[in-house]
Amino acid sequence: MTTTLGLPGTIGACLFDMDGVLTRTATVHAAAWKETFDAFLRRREGPAFRPFDAVADYDEYVDGMPRADGVRSFLASRGITLPEGDPGDPPEKDTVQGLGNRKNALVLQKIKEMGVEAYPGSVRYVEAVRAAGLRTAVVSSSANCHDVLVAAGIDGLFDVRIDGIVAAERKLPGKPHPDTFLAAARALGAAPEQAVVYEDALAGMEAGRAGGFGYVVGVDRAGQAEALRRHGADVVVTDLADLLDDTVPDTTGGGAA
Repeated sequence: MTTTLGLPGTIGACLFDMDGVLTRTATVHAAAWKETFDAFLRRREGPAFRPFDAVADYDEYVDGMPRADGVRSFLASRGITLPEGDPGDPPEKDTVQGLGNRKNALVLQKIKEMGVEAYPGSVRYVEAVRAAGLRTAVVSSSANCHDVLVAAGIDGLFDVRIDGIVAAERKLPGKPHPDTFLAAARALGAAPEQAVVYEDALAGMEAGRAGGFGYVVGVDRAGQAEALRRHGADVVVTDLADLLDDTVPDTTGGGAA
């Protein structure tokens, strides 16, 4: 049984990823990762340079993860290990933290130049969720989450924010671990089975499945619907506004309960 929000009637809390679910920033992140990794790989590999794929590599190795985890994950796929370094490493330093800082500087530059846009369908859906009396949280690995929400004009739509800064302060592991989503559910006073996770990243799907949440919604912005289902989505939509139509089916038989 689903409500007119496309959710089981037992749901009382909604946990939204930000990049790619609420805001059109996933492509900005992908471009920043590509610029960061390509510059590093050119220096390291020379004529054998193989560029970072802003679709396949982004989806598989970095999407949804904290920056340092994304650096380690992608470099491991190329058989590369770097020193960890320090959080204050300059962007030009070839350490895990240095590359992460380079990527962050590029993201901030691109956001400043291009601005931030929220998906209109997502805004409509979150507003409908709140009008129905459900509580809302944004759960993001980004340390820039608050600034992005403010820039997009949607910071007032969420009761709780668990972002990269909060995760670091509380030492919460990032996605695909469920800890940040579980922290958001607790802050909203909901058990995991009473909460729904909205994600566009494969790592986010795995976090939803691992956390035992009541429902996991995959948002397919990149033509990876089947992969989202395999990684734990109960239902996949191309836009959150699709869930305002109560005919949206459960296509997987329950992937995250």
